[in-house]
Amino acid sequence: MSDLSLIERVSKELALTAPDVPLYKRLKSAIEAAIRSNAVKPGGLLPGERALAESLSLSRVTVRKALSLLEEEGLLNRRHGFRTEVGSRVEKSLSTLTSFSEDIRARGMEPGCIWLSKQISRPSPGEMMALGISASATVLRMRRVRTADGLPIAVESSTVPTRFIPSPDLVRDSLYEALAARSFMPQRAIQRMRSRAASSEDALHLNCEPGAPLLVTERRCFLPDEQIVEYCETRYKGEVYDFVFELQR
Repeated sequence: MSDLSLIERVSKELALTAPDVPLYKRLKSAIEAAIRSNAVKPGGLLPGERALAESLSLSRVTVRKALSLLEEEGLLNRRHGFRTEVGSRVEKSLSTLTSFSEDIRARGMEPGCIWLSKQISRPSPGEMMALGISASATVLRMRRVRTADGLPIAVESSTVPTRFIPSPDLVRDSLYEALAARSFMPQRAIQRMRSRAASSEDALHLNCEPGAPLLVTERRCFLPDEQIVEYCETRYKGEVYDFVFELQR
């Protein structure tokens, strides 16, 4: 979308906001509505502060405050001397079992991966406990960087007993597609979540600073007969991933 079309969209959204709300909050809501409607794709650029202020007949202070709020919420990335970039936040519901690829496609982006390793080996003590297998079993251990529209947003390590996936060549971009093809699609999962700081290796793969906040999930996936088919640890960039809970009384 061109800058002119985007400004027209923001102007229309601004006219729909409540007049008793402070102007910078109204502008923030109008820009957010344009972003969430995919008028601007993740990674796309917004016009500069001056262009927005002049086109919308607003002060630069108003524009700056609105953009700052959007940056705090992770919808925008701003760097001094550069134009403002739309962030790539992804919402992940914790009430349904979905794959990374399904989550990314649901947000209108193209999922991808960069393989770091795929190998068959003996399980570690932690994998034995998580998967309920013995030391004599073999597992397929996979590690990759997960991307959305080419941008790295997570590092994922998955372990699957070889009785379900006997060869690394059976897994291309989607592990769940490989499992489904062999009639071993997970039906439920138990997931834990914690925070941690990015290691130097995490920072290298995720294009972030060492020590940056990560959201880490550990998930065990079950078949209908309660066999554990996968153990997975995923490290998400905290600035691009939102986990969404639905709570009911």
